[in-house]
Amino acid sequence: MAAFDIFARILATLALGAVTAVQVAVGAFAIAALLGLLLAICRTFTHSRLLQWAIAGYIEWMRNVPALAHLFLLYFGLAAVGLRLSPLTAAVIGLGLVGAAILCDVFASGLKSLHVGQREAALSVGLTPVKTLRHVLLPQMLRVTLPSLGNYVSQLLKDTSIASAIAAPEIMFFARNLVTSTFETTLIYLAAMLLYAAMILPISWAFARTERRLETQR
Repeated sequence: MAAFDIFARILATLALGAVTAVQVAVGAFAIAALLGLLLAICRTFTHSRLLQWAIAGYIEWMRNVPALAHLFLLYFGLAAVGLRLSPLTAAVIGLGLVGAAILCDVFASGLKSLHVGQREAALSVGLTPVKTLRHVLLPQMLRVTLPSLGNYVSQLLKDTSIASAIAAPEIMFFARNLVTSTFETTLIYLAAMLLYAAMILPISWAFARTERRLETQR
Protein backbone atom coordinates (compact mmCIF):
# COMPACT_ATOMS: atom_id res chain seq x y z
CA MET A 1 0.00 0.00 0.00
CA ALA A 2 2.86 2.35 0.80
CA ALA A 3 4.36 1.80 -2.66
CA PHE A 4 0.98 2.57 -4.24
CA ASP A 5 0.70 5.82 -2.28
CA ILE A 6 4.22 6.84 -3.32
CA PHE A 7 3.45 6.00 -6.95
CA ALA A 8 0.24 8.06 -6.82
CA ARG A 9 2.12 11.08 -5.43
CA ILE A 10 4.77 10.70 -8.12
CA LEU A 11 2.09 10.63 -10.83
CA ALA A 12 0.44 13.73 -9.39
CA THR A 13 3.74 15.61 -9.51
CA LEU A 14 4.64 14.45 -13.01
CA ALA A 15 1.15 15.42 -14.21
CA LEU A 16 2.20 19.04 -13.72
CA GLY A 17 4.96 18.41 -16.22
CA ALA A 18 2.51 16.72 -18.58
CA VAL A 19 0.54 19.97 -18.80
CA THR A 20 3.70 21.81 -19.81
CA ALA A 21 4.61 19.09 -22.32
CA VAL A 22 1.23 19.48 -24.01
CA GLN A 23 1.60 23.27 -24.08
CA VAL A 24 5.03 23.01 -25.69
CA ALA A 25 3.79 20.44 -28.21
CA VAL A 26 0.76 22.52 -29.19
CA GLY A 27 2.83 25.69 -29.63
CA ALA A 28 5.56 23.90 -31.57
CA PHE A 29 3.01 22.17 -33.80
CA ALA A 30 1.36 25.49 -34.64
CA ILE A 31 4.72 26.93 -35.76
CA ALA A 32 5.71 23.75 -37.58
CA ALA A 33 2.41 23.39 -39.44
CA LEU A 34 2.12 27.02 -40.54
CA LEU A 35 5.77 27.50 -41.51
CA GLY A 36 6.03 24.00 -42.97
CA LEU A 37 2.96 24.57 -45.15
CA LEU A 38 4.26 27.94 -46.35
CA LEU A 39 7.64 26.41 -47.24
CA ALA A 40 5.95 23.47 -48.97
CA ILE A 41 3.80 25.77 -51.11
CA CYS A 42 6.83 27.84 -52.07
CA ARG A 43 8.85 24.72 -52.81
CA THR A 44 6.09 23.23 -54.98
CA PHE A 45 4.83 26.23 -56.93
CA THR A 46 7.76 28.67 -56.99
CA HIS A 47 10.34 28.43 -59.77
CA SER A 48 12.96 30.69 -58.20
CA ARG A 49 16.19 28.70 -57.89
CA LEU A 50 17.42 30.96 -55.10
CA LEU A 51 14.29 30.33 -53.04
CA GLN A 52 14.45 26.60 -53.75
CA TRP A 53 18.07 26.47 -52.58
CA ALA A 54 17.25 28.50 -49.47
CA ILE A 55 14.40 26.16 -48.52
CA ALA A 56 16.48 23.06 -49.24
CA GLY A 57 19.33 24.46 -47.14
CA TYR A 58 16.97 25.22 -44.25
CA ILE A 59 15.50 21.72 -44.35
CA GLU A 60 18.91 20.02 -44.45
CA TRP A 61 20.24 22.14 -41.60
CA MET A 62 17.24 21.61 -39.34
CA ARG A 63 16.98 17.89 -40.01
CA ASN A 64 20.67 17.10 -39.60
CA VAL A 65 21.44 19.12 -36.46
CA PRO A 66 20.06 17.69 -33.18
CA ALA A 67 16.98 19.51 -31.89
CA LEU A 68 18.69 19.89 -28.52
CA ALA A 69 21.44 21.96 -30.15
CA HIS A 70 18.81 24.35 -31.51
CA LEU A 71 17.24 24.67 -28.07
CA PHE A 72 20.63 25.41 -26.51
CA LEU A 73 21.32 28.06 -29.13
CA LEU A 74 17.98 29.75 -28.54
CA TYR A 75 18.14 29.57 -24.75
CA PHE A 76 21.83 30.01 -23.93
CA GLY A 77 23.18 31.49 -27.15
CA LEU A 78 20.68 34.33 -27.42
CA ALA A 79 21.05 35.06 -23.70
CA ALA A 80 24.77 35.64 -24.29
CA VAL A 81 23.92 38.53 -26.63
CA GLY A 82 21.27 40.00 -24.34
CA LEU A 83 18.10 38.32 -25.67
CA ARG A 84 16.65 36.10 -22.96
CA LEU A 85 13.89 33.66 -23.79
CA SER A 86 11.99 31.67 -21.19
CA PRO A 87 12.59 27.91 -21.27
CA LEU A 88 9.06 27.31 -22.61
CA THR A 89 9.43 29.94 -25.34
CA ALA A 90 12.79 28.56 -26.44
CA ALA A 91 11.38 25.02 -26.49
CA VAL A 92 8.31 26.01 -28.51
CA ILE A 93 10.32 27.99 -31.07
CA GLY A 94 13.13 25.44 -31.33
CA LEU A 95 10.91 22.40 -31.76
CA GLY A 96 8.62 24.38 -34.05
CA LEU A 97 11.44 25.37 -36.40
CA VAL A 98 12.74 21.81 -36.53
CA GLY A 99 9.21 20.54 -37.13
CA ALA A 100 8.70 23.02 -39.99
CA ALA A 101 11.52 21.32 -41.90
CA ILE A 102 9.93 17.91 -41.33
CA LEU A 103 6.42 19.00 -42.28
CA CYS A 104 7.67 20.91 -45.31
CA ASP A 105 8.81 17.61 -46.80
CA VAL A 106 5.55 15.92 -45.78
CA PHE A 107 3.31 18.63 -47.23
CA ALA A 108 5.40 19.08 -50.38
CA SER A 109 5.24 15.34 -51.09
CA GLY A 110 1.47 15.45 -50.56
CA LEU A 111 1.03 18.36 -52.97
CA LYS A 112 3.24 16.75 -55.62
CA SER A 113 1.26 13.50 -55.38
CA LEU A 114 -1.90 15.26 -56.62
CA HIS A 115 -2.59 15.14 -60.34
CA VAL A 116 -1.63 18.39 -62.04
CA GLY A 117 -4.89 18.30 -63.98
CA GLN A 118 -6.86 19.15 -60.84
CA ARG A 119 -5.11 22.48 -60.48
CA GLU A 120 -5.46 23.22 -64.17
CA ALA A 121 -9.17 22.36 -64.10
CA ALA A 122 -9.82 24.56 -61.08
CA LEU A 123 -8.04 27.50 -62.69
CA SER A 124 -9.88 26.95 -65.97
CA VAL A 125 -13.30 27.31 -64.30
CA GLY A 126 -12.33 30.67 -62.83
CA LEU A 127 -10.93 29.87 -59.40
CA THR A 128 -8.02 32.04 -58.34
CA PRO A 129 -4.72 30.32 -57.44
CA VAL A 130 -5.39 31.00 -53.74
CA LYS A 131 -8.90 29.53 -53.89
CA THR A 132 -7.63 26.58 -55.90
CA LEU A 133 -5.05 25.89 -53.22
CA ARG A 134 -7.50 26.33 -50.37
CA HIS A 135 -10.55 24.50 -51.71
CA VAL A 136 -9.09 21.92 -54.08
CA LEU A 137 -5.48 21.07 -53.30
CA LEU A 138 -5.06 21.47 -49.52
CA PRO A 139 -8.03 19.25 -48.49
CA GLN A 140 -6.72 16.42 -50.68
CA MET A 141 -3.16 16.99 -49.52
CA LEU A 142 -4.26 16.64 -45.89
CA ARG A 143 -5.91 13.30 -46.65
CA VAL A 144 -2.71 12.02 -48.23
CA THR A 145 -0.43 13.27 -45.46
CA LEU A 146 -2.60 12.34 -42.47
CA PRO A 147 -0.60 9.21 -41.49
CA SER A 148 2.71 11.11 -41.61
CA LEU A 149 1.14 14.00 -39.73
CA GLY A 150 -0.04 11.64 -36.99
CA ASN A 151 3.43 10.14 -36.66
CA TYR A 152 4.93 13.62 -36.40
CA VAL A 153 2.52 14.72 -33.66
CA SER A 154 3.27 11.60 -31.60
CA GLN A 155 7.02 12.09 -32.04
CA LEU A 156 6.75 15.78 -31.16
CA LEU A 157 5.05 15.01 -27.87
CA LYS A 158 7.88 12.62 -27.02
CA ASP A 159 10.49 15.17 -28.10
CA THR A 160 9.22 17.67 -25.54
CA SER A 161 11.28 15.63 -23.06
CA ILE A 162 14.48 17.29 -24.32
CA ALA A 163 13.13 20.64 -23.14
CA SER A 164 14.08 19.57 -19.61
CA ALA A 165 17.70 20.24 -20.63
CA ILE A 166 16.92 23.98 -20.64
CA ALA A 167 14.91 23.77 -17.40
CA ALA A 168 11.46 23.69 -19.00
CA PRO A 169 9.23 22.18 -16.29
CA GLU A 170 7.93 19.21 -18.27
CA ILE A 171 7.68 15.54 -17.31
CA MET A 172 11.36 14.59 -17.38
CA PHE A 173 12.33 17.78 -15.54
CA PHE A 174 10.10 16.82 -12.61
CA ALA A 175 11.19 13.18 -12.89
CA ARG A 176 14.87 14.04 -12.50
CA ASN A 177 14.15 16.32 -9.56
CA LEU A 178 12.12 13.58 -7.88
CA VAL A 179 14.89 11.03 -8.43
CA THR A 180 17.37 13.39 -6.79
CA SER A 181 15.17 13.97 -3.76
CA THR A 182 13.55 10.54 -3.26
CA PHE A 183 15.79 8.02 -5.08
CA GLU A 184 12.66 6.14 -6.19
CA THR A 185 14.16 5.76 -9.64
CA THR A 186 12.11 2.80 -10.89
CA LEU A 187 8.73 4.14 -9.77
CA ILE A 188 9.46 7.63 -11.08
CA TYR A 189 10.55 6.65 -14.57
CA LEU A 190 7.79 4.05 -14.80
CA ALA A 191 5.28 6.78 -13.98
CA ALA A 192 6.86 9.02 -16.62
CA MET A 193 6.56 6.28 -19.23
CA LEU A 194 2.91 5.70 -18.35
CA LEU A 195 2.15 9.41 -18.68
CA TYR A 196 3.73 9.64 -22.12
CA ALA A 197 1.82 6.53 -23.21
CA ALA A 198 -1.42 7.94 -21.81
CA MET A 199 -0.97 11.08 -23.91
CA ILE A 200 0.38 9.57 -27.13
CA LEU A 201 -1.75 6.43 -27.56
CA PRO A 202 -5.07 8.36 -27.79
CA ILE A 203 -3.50 10.68 -30.38
CA SER A 204 -2.33 7.74 -32.48
CA TRP A 205 -5.76 6.13 -32.15
CA ALA A 206 -7.54 9.36 -33.18
CA PHE A 207 -5.40 9.81 -36.28
CA ALA A 208 -5.83 6.17 -37.27
CA ARG A 209 -9.61 6.38 -36.83
CA THR A 210 -9.79 9.61 -38.84
CA GLU A 211 -7.75 8.01 -41.60
CA ARG A 212 -10.09 5.02 -41.72
CA ARG A 213 -13.17 7.26 -41.87
CA LEU A 214 -11.70 9.27 -44.72
CA GLU A 215 -10.88 6.08 -46.58
CA THR A 216 -14.51 4.91 -46.34
CA GLN A 217 -15.75 8.25 -47.67
CA ARG A 218 -13.79 7.97 -50.92
